[in-house]
Amino acid sequence: MSAGINTYKTDLREIFFTLFEQFGFGQVAGQAPYDAWGPDEAKAVLTETYRFAREVLGPLNSVGDREGCRVENGAVFTPKGFKDAWNKLYEQGFKTVAVSPDHGGQGAPMMLQVTVEEILSGANTAFNMYPGLAFGAAEVIAECGTPAQQKQFVERMLNGTWGGTMCLTEPHAGSDVGAAKSTARRNADGTYNIRGTKIFISGGDHDMAGNIIHLVLARIDGAPVGTKGLSLFIVPKLRINADGSAGQPNDVTVASIEHKMGINGSATCVLNFGENDACLGELVGTVEHVGMSQMFKMMNGARIAVGIQGVSLASAAYYNAVDYAKDRKQGSHFTKWKDPSAPRASIIEHPDVRRMLLDIKAHVEGIRALIIKLAMHLDKAKQLAGKDDDAATYHKGQVEVLTPLVKSYGSDQAFRLCAQAMQVYGGAGYIQDYPVEQYTRDSKIFSIYEGTNHIQAMDLVGRKMGQAGGAHFQQFMGDVGSFVEAHREHPVLGEAVKTLAGAQEGLMSSAMALFGWSQDAGRFPLIPLSANRFLNMMSEVAVGWLLLDAAVIAEKAAASVSADHPDKAFYEGKKFSALWYARNVLPNVEYAARLIATEDTSPMDITDAAFGGV
Repeated sequence: MSAGINTYKTDLREIFFTLFEQFGFGQVAGQAPYDAWGPDEAKAVLTETYRFAREVLGPLNSVGDREGCRVENGAVFTPKGFKDAWNKLYEQGFKTVAVSPDHGGQGAPMMLQVTVEEILSGANTAFNMYPGLAFGAAEVIAECGTPAQQKQFVERMLNGTWGGTMCLTEPHAGSDVGAAKSTARRNADGTYNIRGTKIFISGGDHDMAGNIIHLVLARIDGAPVGTKGLSLFIVPKLRINADGSAGQPNDVTVASIEHKMGINGSATCVLNFGENDACLGELVGTVEHVGMSQMFKMMNGARIAVGIQGVSLASAAYYNAVDYAKDRKQGSHFTKWKDPSAPRASIIEHPDVRRMLLDIKAHVEGIRALIIKLAMHLDKAKQLAGKDDDAATYHKGQVEVLTPLVKSYGSDQAFRLCAQAMQVYGGAGYIQDYPVEQYTRDSKIFSIYEGTNHIQAMDLVGRKMGQAGGAHFQQFMGDVGSFVEAHREHPVLGEAVKTLAGAQEGLMSSAMALFGWSQDAGRFPLIPLSANRFLNMMSEVAVGWLLLDAAVIAEKAAASVSADHPDKAFYEGKKFSALWYARNVLPNVEYAARLIATEDTSPMDITDAAFGGV
């Protein structure tokens, strides 16, 4: 694959179906606070985003991977073309589609923003991390900062003038954030002297923005240990002058950048704060020791963003693999495999290749639907707040339970699906002439950062399922149950819907087992042993449900389409995605429930010595 050649592909028809036909974008748009938006405007934005992704970001993907970032004289320089792409990205407003007009944005529903993000990330994941982190940091300041802080920072961070980061991880404190040792010392003028080292900081330094605003977790002198003693600080790379411009360096230095398996165009930095005791920060808002709750506002958004990254690369790998399979000829058709003189067939005609492609297709479509459904809940919660508080609470609750599913299932499946797309290529997929090997490397980090997937699983079973007395989880199960009852006799999909019902029953039985273990100290270790399996089960139920929901809609729509219309084949594809998933994935949920019921504790029973090692 030559440097600078676009390899990004997606299917806007598929995105349009999920956004408009399945989740009713037009029923959310056109009403306050989304009055200015409708399907036509959304389609125009997505079409232009795809053009930008193919013409600007896509050609830089392999360039960023091979060139990587470099440090010179303590400053990070991004790959060739990134700075120009940053400027064009913000000039065209792609990162502010759903931002409030109060902060210079366009005020669209989040349903549209997540689809824009999928396209941008699919074209160049490493590049899109830089503006994504700035967006998340700006959101925290917009929600938690003082009016002065909002005026000072938010719009500049959202329009690309300044970048942003989140600084949690330390050399000795990764997932154990409460063990952080970074400190903050109060100054008489209300600022704080910040001191400490943060690692794995994506976008920790770069040459694309005039300043970088770090959100840093640190412990104020005398604060209690653990997460309850942490506060969140705004720490600019360059101090801010009285007129709001960037001024002198703020004693924030780049110690190094990491050399990684993937996302090489993203600068992953080790940052030192206050080596010369001259790093000044200001508390986010006015209350000390609430840093974790403030940071979680960014973390939750970041976890949804990781799910988007996952589906974006799995989708890009899929469409590249489909085109390759249609073009590549290898072997004869399986009906003529004994005839050496038979013409060579395109590999898409081989049954196992078709199996792999349909597996990827079904998962990509289902995960995308899960993400857009979550975004729909966000939009409706915002729309209904103060008008129908019970309905708004329901939608907020669904966001809570779906977020760990989106992050974990989207990221785990991304790596598997990208590797499977590579398998479709055979040996060609393992070399850099084709993009799938980079997609596979880039996607591995998704299950690790922004809270490892086990943390997501423990968040689901230890916190989210019990919220509101278990109401959010029960409402999710009720929504699935209502779909089952409405469609279990569907003439085409009925048997698949009944399979979904069986999976739902298995999920509920496992949920009851988890609750029982939580009441028994002796069996409590069974919860972390089973959490990942349970999250995967719940994700498969959710994705299976949404695929079948899409298939029901597609079956109805197909009846009004002529046999030679392109939508006929499209709708047929939706049906087979659902059938494949129901027949080949959903049965795993019932089996997993039986495994959970065995209460296997062998990972806890084995001694450390029995694991072996040298």
